[in-house]
Amino acid sequence: MFQGILFVLHTGIAWEHLPQELGFGSGMTCWRRLAEWTEVGVWPRLHEVLLAELRGANAPDFSRAAVYGSHIRALKGDPRRDEALSTGAGRAASTT
Repeated sequence: MFQGILFVLHTGIAWEHLPQELGFGSGMTCWRRLAEWTEVGVWPRLHEVLLAELRGANAPDFSRAAVYGSHIRALKGDPRRDEALSTGAGRAASTT
């Protein structure tokens, strides 16, 4: 399931178009797992575990890291004002 989720998110294909030949399971099942895992907080915990592993392995210095956002999919059209999502009031907490 995890590989199917990553494949869909990476390629941008529709969930229902996930090729069965890849052996990742049904696209709809992968979508449901993504929703379930998101609801129970799997992704923030996975992020914490991965950062701990990287720190333990003397990974690169994250204080000089930058986020590059040109690969973020742009949705067509501007959202209506009442549909716009808030980005929050403050800065993001540091992970270092």
